[in-house]
Amino acid sequence: MGIFSFFSKEKKETLDKGLSKTKENVFSKLTRAIAGKSKVDDEVLDNLEEVLITSDVGVDTTLKIIERIEKRVARDKYVTTQELTTLLRDEIATLLTENNTEDAESFTLPEDKKPYVIMVVGVNGVGKTTTIGKLAYQFKKAGKNVYLGAADTFRAAAVEQLVIWSERVGVPIVKQKMGSDPASVAFDTLSSAKANNADVVIIDTAGRLHNKINLMNELTKIKNVMKKVIPDAPHEVLLVLDGSTGQNAFEQAKQFTAATEVNALAVTKLDGTAKGGVVIGISDHFRIPVKYIGLGEGMEDLQVFNKKEFVNSLFGE
Repeated sequence: MGIFSFFSKEKKETLDKGLSKTKENVFSKLTRAIAGKSKVDDEVLDNLEEVLITSDVGVDTTLKIIERIEKRVARDKYVTTQELTTLLRDEIATLLTENNTEDAESFTLPEDKKPYVIMVVGVNGVGKTTTIGKLAYQFKKAGKNVYLGAADTFRAAAVEQLVIWSERVGVPIVKQKMGSDPASVAFDTLSSAKANNADVVIIDTAGRLHNKINLMNELTKIKNVMKKVIPDAPHEVLLVLDGSTGQNAFEQAKQFTAATEVNALAVTKLDGTAKGGVVIGISDHFRIPVKYIGLGEGMEDLQVFNKKEFVNSLFGE
């Protein structure tokens, strides 16, 4: 059962505003790339390739897009530079649609998976705790009974921040003292949530990447302990990435997807950056659904990622 099903005018305005810096960046580069040209030729395509790469779309995804546009130009014989934006929008939208990922209305909450368990991973500073708080708000707003688990026990600030969010949203949180076993926190959270008929549980985890083996072992332990309470938990492993870091977000995605079975992505802080093109590259490259994008500080500014609306916002309807 999806929680959000309608892409409202308000959501579109939030998306347009949040992507304005990226849109301005892409269009200014695109304008320079086609200056003095009336049709799309090899030079324009070379310039377009540079525009996409420097807009953090990523090399592999850029090459796919350029190849598609080359085929269109060859087929249509004559494509004007005025048509290029429309062509670019259509080919990027098609590329993302061809992924083995579908747009989600929200996190799915099957009736036979209750509570539905989301384990959230990501390095410190990417907006992980804020994303958890906003998710909790969205689920509660939809009438769901939400529990939070503060399993990032290595940083006191992480627990304190999550407690603030739990109070702000008005949902219960399970925590232990700093330095406690994260798996123990996860166990207690799921046990409490199950006993109190919760609909969804969101578990925070430590954001350390300096030792991938330790990280992998820790996340595996947390998952194994969860299964003692709910055999098929976690149902979602959500990786939070900071979109403003551009290609560094790619590297984090590589590290975490190697360390654990990530099956959903959230890309945050897109409102403060011109690097929003990274969402296109990440969505294409990892074949893991980008489920949410962060477009501001407000509770409502965590949005379900819709490929078509995202591309339309960047390149026009």
